[in-house]
Amino acid sequence: MPEPLPTDPYKGVRDFYPADWALMNALFTTMRNTLRAWGYEEYNASPLERAELYEAKTSEEIVSEQTYTFTDRGDRRVTLRPEMTPTLARMVAAKRREIPFPLRWFSIPNVFRYERPQKGRLREHYQLNVDLIGVSSTEADIEVIMLASELLKAFGAKESDFIIRVNSRALLTAACAAVKLSEDTTRAYLHLLDKKAKMTPEAFEAARTAITSEDPLTFIDNSSSAPEVAREKRALLGTIEALSKRSVGNALFDPTLTRGFDYYTGIVFEIFDTNPANPRALFGGGRFDKLVTLFGGDPIPAIGFGMGDVTLADFLETHGLLPKSDFGKPQLYLGTPTAADIPTAQAFAKTLRKEGVRVFVNLADRALGDQVKDAVKRGIPLFIAYGANETAGQTVRMKILATSEEVVLPISELTLRIRLDS
Repeated sequence: MPEPLPTDPYKGVRDFYPADWALMNALFTTMRNTLRAWGYEEYNASPLERAELYEAKTSEEIVSEQTYTFTDRGDRRVTLRPEMTPTLARMVAAKRREIPFPLRWFSIPNVFRYERPQKGRLREHYQLNVDLIGVSSTEADIEVIMLASELLKAFGAKESDFIIRVNSRALLTAACAAVKLSEDTTRAYLHLLDKKAKMTPEAFEAARTAITSEDPLTFIDNSSSAPEVAREKRALLGTIEALSKRSVGNALFDPTLTRGFDYYTGIVFEIFDTNPANPRALFGGGRFDKLVTLFGGDPIPAIGFGMGDVTLADFLETHGLLPKSDFGKPQLYLGTPTAADIPTAQAFAKTLRKEGVRVFVNLADRALGDQVKDAVKRGIPLFIAYGANETAGQTVRMKILATSEEVVLPISELTLRIRLDS
């Protein structure tokens, strides 16, 4: 006999049992409700893309080390999406003459990266992507960063629970130009700068001097000696000041922030947890005005961010804000005194479901006491035995399982009471 197949999932991915998926749906619901209130529309796409889509503008590290890329049976190179932004750019380019700009779009896809699984990092996760496309002004930057802040507040977070670090790729590029770095050297320096927080000062300095003898960051600190650097710095500080005036008082300038994707062209930002127990970046984004040009045509201004479910859940748990895992669970367990009562109970359940009640109907031939135990095990808060006797009358006896209290209710009042007790 062959060895039985393993029951554990592929390394770095998750199974979602009902309680796990209920939590995910609670997160998704808050995301969707918040974004729709701001006028954003949801979209989606296949997780399979042509490999060249990411090779063109996604970071070299992700493409060479973290993508799931393979050749299909038609000899086409295919990649499981490691992020959503290139797909978004492709979709916008395909319909640019048909869709009304500006676009306010969002999606919550699953994305795949071949990473070393660890706290906050898996090989598959769900990522909220929020994008505002077709507006080049600072107002678009402000709106997107405000929205990122409001999303965390929608989960119950306070402004003191997180900080928003802000920089500009245009500022960094101007600083690199000030020390006369070539395009390739600028790219190498920015990739190094993206890793600075994870390096010792000595290691960073050694790696930096191997790229350039002059550190572009010094021109940001002393921007008066470089007019273009000074202009970009003033613009960025003006955006941070505008955010402060619009109730985002926790945004600060971080000249070392780069974000790891090559397609960023302007403002970039990341949100960090302030709790020492979870000192990490939660999510981030930035402006990518030129990405659509990969598909031909003129640039379309765009800014957005991505929020991963794993880092979000870690943040919410750290601050005691994680939603309950009973989201969407049945409210009522409808027990059946005998097997012959099942059709009657199903008919009653149909009536309750039309009124918005989530009902679980017992289908097993077992004693009512065992059915009550089953309801408790499933975490269903309310229990009613429903059979021929209940059909003949106009009342039901409902048991509140958390307290063992029993109440007799007119059937006409049942739905309202269920909503109050579940």
